[in-house]
Amino acid sequence: MVSRKESDAPSNARLNQLATEHGISLKRPGPDNGDVAISDDTKRKILAALGVCVDSDAECLGRHATHKASSKAIPRAFLPDFLLTDRVWGISLQLYELRSERNWGIGDFQDLIDIIRFAGTLGADFIGLNPLHAPFLADPDRCSPYEPSSRQMLNPLYIAVDHVPGFKSDPQLDLRIGQLRSSDLVDYGGVAEAKMAVLRRIWQAWRSSSDRQAEDRQAFDRFVDEGGEVLRRHALFDALSSVMADQGLGAGWSSWPAEYQRPENAEVARFADEHADQIDFNIWLQWVCHRQLRQATDAAQNAGLRIGLYLDLAVGEATDGSATWSEQGNYISDATVGSPPDPFAPQGQDWHLAAYHPAEIASGNNAPFRRMVTAAMRYAGAIRIDHAAALRRLFLVPLDSTPDEGAYVDYPQNELLQILAEASSNYRCLVIGEDLGMLPEGLQEDLAEANILSYRILSYERGQKGFTPAGAYPRLSLACISTHDHQTLAGWWRGADINARSEHGIVPPEMTKAHSEQRQHEREDLKVALKEEGTNPPKHLPSPRADDDKLKDLVVSAHRFIAKTASVLAAVRLADMTAEKRPTNIPGTSGTYPNWKPKLSVALERLSGLPLLQEIADAMRDERPKH
Repeated sequence: MVSRKESDAPSNARLNQLATEHGISLKRPGPDNGDVAISDDTKRKILAALGVCVDSDAECLGRHATHKASSKAIPRAFLPDFLLTDRVWGISLQLYELRSERNWGIGDFQDLIDIIRFAGTLGADFIGLNPLHAPFLADPDRCSPYEPSSRQMLNPLYIAVDHVPGFKSDPQLDLRIGQLRSSDLVDYGGVAEAKMAVLRRIWQAWRSSSDRQAEDRQAFDRFVDEGGEVLRRHALFDALSSVMADQGLGAGWSSWPAEYQRPENAEVARFADEHADQIDFNIWLQWVCHRQLRQATDAAQNAGLRIGLYLDLAVGEATDGSATWSEQGNYISDATVGSPPDPFAPQGQDWHLAAYHPAEIASGNNAPFRRMVTAAMRYAGAIRIDHAAALRRLFLVPLDSTPDEGAYVDYPQNELLQILAEASSNYRCLVIGEDLGMLPEGLQEDLAEANILSYRILSYERGQKGFTPAGAYPRLSLACISTHDHQTLAGWWRGADINARSEHGIVPPEMTKAHSEQRQHEREDLKVALKEEGTNPPKHLPSPRADDDKLKDLVVSAHRFIAKTASVLAAVRLADMTAEKRPTNIPGTSGTYPNWKPKLSVALERLSGLPLLQEIADAMRDERPKH
């Protein structure tokens, strides 16, 4: 006798049809780069995450993304006229890592203005930044800028409190700020506690002041009106998050009592009425962020930076943050973003990020994707789409599953490219796509056709014949030595990345040995490439154990190589210019390394006295002069 459960289960053919109809790929890559068929269980879980019922007697319909096949030309993003003839360079950094003699233990918007002005004196045309998205203020140690609470809001921890009108210091506060400033790691909890206490006092005085500037009041009211329900719900979430965290229920909404898990619930409305003061304060924080970041964009223009700010966009948001609570219908709730198994991560990766639903991401004139990119473009001359493959597909891992049980799901690429083209034109903002890792066939060509710049990292640009010649880099690209996930050039030369993966148990010993042997070949190939480009590398290969002085010529030579590439943009990492030893982030680690916390070893006020920094800037300026 056949059970009801067995008889109701769809046939394998029907399951494959449903999966294909909803954009689920039936195969994924394996760790040896071969294809692996996804299981029927994975198909069912991903279909369920997309809202598709696979049982024959179920009465529910999945939402279909409109993957329109188009014979029209791919829409093109904005490119400034000067890039038709000029190649430019800029400095990339993590805002929080900046030290200064006046900040509160974390780089802030005033530090940003100061380094913008400094970069202008060096001949740079942009400052590249980590995502400035809103974090969990009630849980500041959830500090990864790539797992934010909301990508549409800004991070209040970057407010330069001493530049907010009405700020007054006192000896006790000065002592606490000095302690936060002197630490080698950002103390996010301490910074949040100090800043929020002082900002609340300033806000209370500001809102009750009878002589507060009418212009200020009007600007604030306009900001609130423009932010609308999205701003109000974010402020409401942060208020709830604070109360729930104080009660031991967690800052993220997935652990809250059920009556608070949906913003439209009656208990949430009652909470909003009772905590209107806190909600208004949270809105004010976003307004202060907006004003200070706008001042930074003005400073960039005044300093002669032709591109200005170059802002990074995370590929997703925290599953339990403001965005997923506020707009639950726009997100996939039962699967998270990750990546399939590969040689460096044989088990695959689960990034624990929430993804937009493919049927909602580009839906309507006020589409979630449009709001997310314009939230950054309003301040930026360039944005970078982290994990640009997401414009066509995402690897989704069902909840309570391992990454090797995930599958690729298609996204509406044509519609997303159209949104990027329209928004970038409206805001006169360049778009860069981080097109690294496993990419679907033809994506890089489509992005190039769309005027979306490719992202080229020196150490990745190597094949069987050695490193890619500088002139062979695509013109529509950004070239760089490294990113936040990498060691500096000196660290790479020393094999610090290989050692870190070994020390943290990310790769087995036999793989470490193979990587170390391979690195020696890479060093030799790099010297050949630098010599062929005439970048004045050292005559003899420095030892992998060489100190900074002995590596200086090599580091400058490598940056001159990047400057010589055909890429219209070249980014120099500030950590390379200050010879940092500690990496920003070691992918694959969590509690074993203080990711996103290390500060630079040099304060802003002393950057101009660094010989290495000046030599790198000279090389960039020589090869990419301003006309």
